[in-house]
Amino acid sequence: MRWWDIETVLALEYDLFPEDAWSPGMFWSELAHARGPAATRRYVVAETSEGRIVGYAGLAAAGGLGDVQTIGAARDQWGTGLGSRLLTDLLQHATAFECEEVLLEVRVDNPRAQKLYERFGFEPVGFRRGYYQPGNVDALVMRLSLLDGPHGQGRTEIHG
Repeated sequence: MRWWDIETVLALEYDLFPEDAWSPGMFWSELAHARGPAATRRYVVAETSEGRIVGYAGLAAAGGLGDVQTIGAARDQWGTGLGSRLLTDLLQHATAFECEEVLLEVRVDNPRAQKLYERFGFEPVGFRRGYYQPGNVDALVMRLSLLDGPHGQGRTEIHG
């Protein structure tokens, strides 16, 4: 993901997460840490062959711990495996960042996303009460150990 992708990514973000969408500043801040030898972030977009951005994902890494910051796929891409490809890319980069484990939060009312994470080996470890605002929706915290061997489903065709 580059700065010129933010406007398109925001349109997807507002469609997918209308009540708790990220602000432009949040994306700008994350991208500021995604380049150079001291990078601690990985942000990618997925594009169709026509150049349409249909998905995005981000990972933060520090001290052996990765955190999936965001992941989203356009509604017309649901069920195509795009979410799996995006998550695979993040997990490959978590390994490159020398992360021993990866955490994420997912809305308790989002079973589709929970099933995706479970397929990759993430396990529930707790809750964050009222994490998603507005609406006061709890987050399920999930964890994946990368010390147990490789995870994911192969290479991605995502443009970073």
